[in-house]
Amino acid sequence: MKSFMILGANVGFLIGAGFSLMENCPWPTALWRACIAALAAAVLARWWSRIWLQGLHSAIEKRRHARPATVGDTKPTAKI
Repeated sequence: MKSFMILGANVGFLIGAGFSLMENCPWPTALWRACIAALAAAVLARWWSRIWLQGLHSAIEKRRHARPATVGDTKPTAKI
């Protein structure tokens, strides 16, 4: 989850700095906006990664419970 937050912060910083510099803002204002965007993107990336990982774990659990209990109960696949 830490890597998602770092990635989100980097992306947010670049987006915030890019849009601020496109508006011809002075450097201190651009840096301030980039830091705020980095914080917001990191929080959103943390939230999204938590939702994504919960979905991944539930899909793995569903697949694990859907498997047959014993190996002898399954039919062999036919060769074509």
